[in-house]
Amino acid sequence: MTFNLTVSPDFAPDHISGWYFFNTWLQRQLETGIHLELYDSFEAQRNDIRADKFDLIYANPYDASMLVRELGFQAIARPASKSDETVIAVNAESGFQTVEDLKAGARIATTDDPDVHTMGMIMLESADLDKSNTEIKEHSSYIVVAKNLLNGGADAGFFLKEAYDEMSDLIRSKMRVLVSSQISVVHHSLLVGPRMAEYIPAIQQAMLTMQDNEKGKSVLESMDVSHWEPMDSEQTEFMIDLIDTLID
Repeated sequence: MTFNLTVSPDFAPDHISGWYFFNTWLQRQLETGIHLELYDSFEAQRNDIRADKFDLIYANPYDASMLVRELGFQAIARPASKSDETVIAVNAESGFQTVEDLKAGARIATTDDPDVHTMGMIMLESADLDKSNTEIKEHSSYIVVAKNLLNGGADAGFFLKEAYDEMSDLIRSKMRVLVSSQISVVHHSLLVGPRMAEYIPAIQQAMLTMQDNEKGKSVLESMDVSHWEPMDSEQTEFMIDLIDTLID
């Protein structure tokens, strides 16, 4: 039997090869077939997840609630020292120095990354802004969000901090961060579905010791991950509760 793995679409494009390396490495560790399928769209991926297509998912925190509470997935590991933070940035030449400088009618560039968009909208509340008095434009990637800031098509943009930090020095030099979230306990995680439940001990053991051998360490480097940390049900539920509270 071949299982299916997918990855939240907000990973950096430079790490696409890293996920293919990880998939090959994991197949060898488990001695079973695993097919990796990547998506450009959160909506398309979520539809296939709900259709019960996947057994392993590297998921963003927004989707963790659905996966754990509705579909019976279990979070087993997270990348060490990688929390999901959101950045609101503007064109470096703009007159906006703080979020509070943004006014009603502000044009906001965002993506369909659900947790980043949600956190960005929460951070706009200090300027008395919400979806009713801003112009929200959704784009296909953070690079396109940045282009809109640079060409004057948007007043502010929402970014996953990791994605913002990985942009070229040239692009970042033309933008300025107004604010960055500091939640620290919200993060992506690897979740295992019911059909692969029997593999959980082996997957977790393999992932938590990846950095101890050259092949595993090389795969981690290609993914820009230093090592994995274990996740238990209590940590998972705390994160899900926090996300649900923010959304409400």
